[in-house]
This record gives sequence, structure tokens and C-alpha cells, in this order.
Amino acid sequence: MTDTIRIPRTLANRLLTLAQAQPEAEICGLIAKDAEHNYRVYPIQNISSDQRCVFEMDPQQQINAFREIREQQQQLFAIFHSHPHSAAIPSHKDIDEAAYKEALNLIISLDTTGVLDMRGYFYNEQLARPVNLEIE
Repeated sequence: MTDTIRIPRTLANRLLTLAQAQPEAEICGLIAKDAEHNYRVYPIQNISSDQRCVFEMDPQQQINAFREIREQQQQLFAIFHSHPHSAAIPSHKDIDEAAYKEALNLIISLDTTGVLDMRGYFYNEQLARPVNLEIE
């Protein structure tokens, strides 16, 4: 059975806007939410030497984001990144290097025409388990 996760349209639009602003590079970051289900996006600079097809979060920005998440009494909800030139399907590297198994992983593909292609996965034991995303 596939889990269904609902995300606000404003959150989906924010992620799409971030991805479209850098169409030749993978964007990445964290998404947190509080007890009232308010979401906050923490964009983090991609420092990979090959940003067209790999993302690597800036370590200091990632530490700062986690600090702010704790201080704001939020919880990590998701990790996001984009695929400028491929489908919203996780690569082996995405799965192998996943550090937060409890977090949803959102991938935004820009390799489409006129539609948002965003898919969600949970990574566990070298596998990607897809979820149904409902944008409300």
C-alpha cells in the first residue's frame, strides 16, 4: 500500500519557483513544519562540482537550517532537490547518500513541458518507496 502525503499548493509552488530560477542546476534544501502544519522552506546552496546532475548541500548552511528548525520548534518534514534534465526519479546516489530516513524526499523535475512533476519518496535500505503526493 502506498502512503498518501498532502502538501499545500503554496509549498509546491515555492519549490517549483526555486527550481525554475536555476534551470541548469539542481537546487536543494530542507522543509520543516511545526505542530500547526505550517511549512517553511530552507533553500541550501548546492556546492557540487557538477550541479547539472548532482546536489551536495553546503554543510554550514545545512547546520544553520537545522539550528533554526530546532529553535523554531519545527520538525524536519522533507528534503528536496531538482532534476533539471531528468525525471523526478531518485538516482542511486540520491538513495545511497540519504541521511535522514524518516524524512520525505521530494524531487522536482524540470524535464517536462508545462506541468509540475514533483514526486515523493522515502528511502530505506537502498530502496526508494514512492508516495502519492496530493497538492491541496
